[in-house]
Amino acid sequence: MNTKLTYQKTLKNKVALDGVGLHTGRKVKLTFKPAPVDTGFVFIRTDITPAVEIPADVQYVNNTDRGTNLKIGDTTIQTTEHVLASLVGMGVDNCYIELDAPESPIMDGSSKFFVEAIEFAGIEVQDKPRDEYIVTELICFKDDETGSEITLIPSDEFQVTTMVDFETKVLGTQNASMESISEFKDNIAPSRTFSFLHELETLLENGLIKGGDLNNAIVYVDKPLSESNMDRLKEAFGKENISVKPNGILDNLSLHFSNEAARHKLLDVVGDMALVGVPIRGKVFAHKPGHKVNTDFTRKLSQVIKLERRQNAPKIDINSEPLMNVDDIMKMLPHRTPFLLVDKIFELSENHVVGLKNVTMNEPFFPGHFPGAPVMPGVLQIEAMAQAGGVLLLNTVPDPENYLTLFMKMDNVKFKRPVTPGDTLIFKLELISPIRRGICHMKGSAFANGKLVTEGELMAQIVKRK
Repeated sequence: MNTKLTYQKTLKNKVALDGVGLHTGRKVKLTFKPAPVDTGFVFIRTDITPAVEIPADVQYVNNTDRGTNLKIGDTTIQTTEHVLASLVGMGVDNCYIELDAPESPIMDGSSKFFVEAIEFAGIEVQDKPRDEYIVTELICFKDDETGSEITLIPSDEFQVTTMVDFETKVLGTQNASMESISEFKDNIAPSRTFSFLHELETLLENGLIKGGDLNNAIVYVDKPLSESNMDRLKEAFGKENISVKPNGILDNLSLHFSNEAARHKLLDVVGDMALVGVPIRGKVFAHKPGHKVNTDFTRKLSQVIKLERRQNAPKIDINSEPLMNVDDIMKMLPHRTPFLLVDKIFELSENHVVGLKNVTMNEPFFPGHFPGAPVMPGVLQIEAMAQAGGVLLLNTVPDPENYLTLFMKMDNVKFKRPVTPGDTLIFKLELISPIRRGICHMKGSAFANGKLVTEGELMAQIVKRK
């Protein structure tokens, strides 16, 4: 499998679109804006003071009725899937999405206009690798009530196949496939949303699709169209005449693809799976997909990723230029050979640090631990993690050379595998809670050969040198 690093992308410039929400009928302005690395996709309701941010994360899904809707507190974002699909389809990783109304604009019912806006804004490569999830084994979810099923298997790139069966005469079984994300713009993005006549009547009765017309939804006529219903549709769509085409859809609209319905379902899968929060490298098979099963699967996938990443090493290129080399580290930490146990720092933020130590037979402890069977002492693995955590803590002060970090306690320490000469230890430490009064509470993990070897919770305090 190709494991070459790819880099995150955002927009070069901001770009805006005007439209109406399909269900609310409210006018809305949507603005795509560039975002820093590791931001992901974040919706921002600008019509609320102060503005409210809702990350595109499956944990915030509160409703999947006729669209995928997010909610934090009392603030909602409706119909997110077409917007998110366009960003994924164009290879964007980080973007702010501002809205001055609660629902994304429906445009023509597809992702086409969002894709064109992103192209107009331009795409910029950022200076950090993508946090891509590489699928290594089958992941499956089935909704026993509907028979819908989604399966994800290993693949060299993100691919999707949808298989739909509407069990109606006018629209039966359809399949659609995307073998590469490069196909999204031309083959998937123009595919418009659709509805059956019986669904349309129900939606109208419930005051929905207020922003609908015959230009943003394909309507399949799956039942006889009475004169009274015809008059009702004329009024709803503001048309003087409405008729049914030979292919079973309402007129004034021609299909872009013979399997446009299946392609739109594929578009929805791409948009809904964006809520996992990281790019996926794997192949999706979606049988009878819909927003509910899509988001249920995404929720399961999110849990799988979180569990695996607690057990798997951070994805870094150990041969690349580090953020800090050993000389930089010694300017911050007071430790010196033979007790300096961190060689490089690759990542450093306000709440995490990733460091590295090359374990060699020259370590002074190996001759005595143990003769003929050298194993790095577990207490020194913890010390090495703590030193990496010390970099995180000392990075919060302008003059780290005037401070020391002292251990306060260790909890839940576990040693999973032995560390031996030749291993490359990678440490990742993340704050469990914000640093307060110079006290740092961290979750630490150490990895060798891609496997978790040591983990624990560490607490340290920064103190001024006397």
